[in-house]
Amino acid sequence: MGNPHMKDLEPGTYYWCTCGKTKTSPFCDGAHKGTSKQPLQFVLAEKKEVALCNCGRTKTPPYCDGSHTKK
Repeated sequence: MGNPHMKDLEPGTYYWCTCGKTKTSPFCDGAHKGTSKQPLQFVLAEKKEVALCNCGRTKTPPYCDGSHTKK
């Protein structure tokens, strides 16, 4: 965990993992089943480069806010 996942994403609906168990980070692969966690849905209206949180501490999920640099 640490630096954000930089992704060039096409328009569409995406599901960001909130449980930390996915094998397809940062996206949900269904590994949360049986937990109280649910993925966070986000929608992009246009193609965009995004910085998706990889540390789990962001205050702007699913996007990185630099929290990984703070102790």
